[in-house]
Amino acid sequence: MSDLEHSNRRSILKTGAAAAASLPIAGFAQAAGSDELKVATIGCGGRGRGATAQTLNVPGTKLVAVADAFRDRAESAVSSFRQQFADKVDLPADRIYDGFEGYRAAIDAADVVILTTTPGFRPQHFEYAVEQGKHVFMEKPVATDAPGIRRVLAAAKKADEKGLKVVCGLQRRYEPKYIETLEQLKSGIVGDINFGQVYWNSGGVWVRPRAEGMTEMEYQMRNWYYFNWLCGDHIVEQHVHNIDVMNWFKGGPPVKAQGMGGRQVRIGKEYGEIFDHHYVEFTYADGTVLNSQCRHQPKALNRVTEIIGCQKGKAYPGRIVDAAGKTVWSYRGKAKSPYQIEHDKLYEAIRENKPMNNAYYTAASTMTAILGRMATYSGQEINYDEALAKGLSIMPESFEWNADPGPKPGPDGLYPCPIPGQHKVMG
Repeated sequence: MSDLEHSNRRSILKTGAAAAASLPIAGFAQAAGSDELKVATIGCGGRGRGATAQTLNVPGTKLVAVADAFRDRAESAVSSFRQQFADKVDLPADRIYDGFEGYRAAIDAADVVILTTTPGFRPQHFEYAVEQGKHVFMEKPVATDAPGIRRVLAAAKKADEKGLKVVCGLQRRYEPKYIETLEQLKSGIVGDINFGQVYWNSGGVWVRPRAEGMTEMEYQMRNWYYFNWLCGDHIVEQHVHNIDVMNWFKGGPPVKAQGMGGRQVRIGKEYGEIFDHHYVEFTYADGTVLNSQCRHQPKALNRVTEIIGCQKGKAYPGRIVDAAGKTVWSYRGKAKSPYQIEHDKLYEAIRENKPMNNAYYTAASTMTAILGRMATYSGQEINYDEALAKGLSIMPESFEWNADPGPKPGPDGLYPCPIPGQHKVMG
């Protein structure tokens, strides 16, 4: 499977491959043959537990450290790991870390790190892992604002220079039916791609209520999905998957976006500051338009998929039809979890010293989703390159339990929601 990324990706890969051939590679002594690789998980929520299980399914891995902002969540995850993978878990109490800085010690203890915290922390965790010479699996999205994307891209280049391997959680890129659908389109079976429609429409996700005695920072961290500095809004946190499919099939991100969005259903004080619907028109360099919609509204139409329009038909995941709607190709292969394939490929790359760095395309697709949010929040048409260069930081200035996280509820308990035409998104 080829990685389709920014125009400079080819030269960066060449530089990284040359560096890999000449430098001692962190972790390779442990990775030789069937030797054991030590793993640390940073972020012990649902995705952290899933990704850790997939890594421990790979022979020759052992979990030696975990970190989470919250001690209760870290200990609960460790208990689960011990029950499921008793002989592959070496986690004494002094390698279970919590707080905002615990990730450092956990990363230091491992050869491979799993980064699955809330997305706002991904840039700093990825930077540190690369600085320490660790191979990385990190979940999407990889940032919640443009400055974070710039940090990820800089760290990705350093990872290449060090010969480190990086796999990211846009698992559709590892799913055989998507890979083969793209190969069929490349063959010209229904002509060139000329439009796209992608969806993540669902009823929404969990809410975690405010408990007595919580600081504002702790409340937002516990209820992270509803605050942009942590989540990025659902267009970034979830819909990035579908947007990424179009970027992948087109060979890179769009050049601009405009759209609309707001909140009609999810308006209570427990829902923070994010929208409950977005509709974005992304335009690619050749004029191809992607219509993107995501919605979190109960009892409305649910749809999570992608449609790739071509000159002589359409492609769906694993199926291609002609202009009359007749199926001209369908995937016949065996199903295998793309979540597991991601981890299998990461360890294969580590052990065989193969180039592997998904951070570039994941950063580009994350930035595309951020661009969509910037367009809906501002009500303006926004250029991708300008957004990447000038997009405002939305991260807090410091990370402590009593620190100011940024968004604050008003006297009625409601958090301010962005107003199109008024909200500022660029410096």
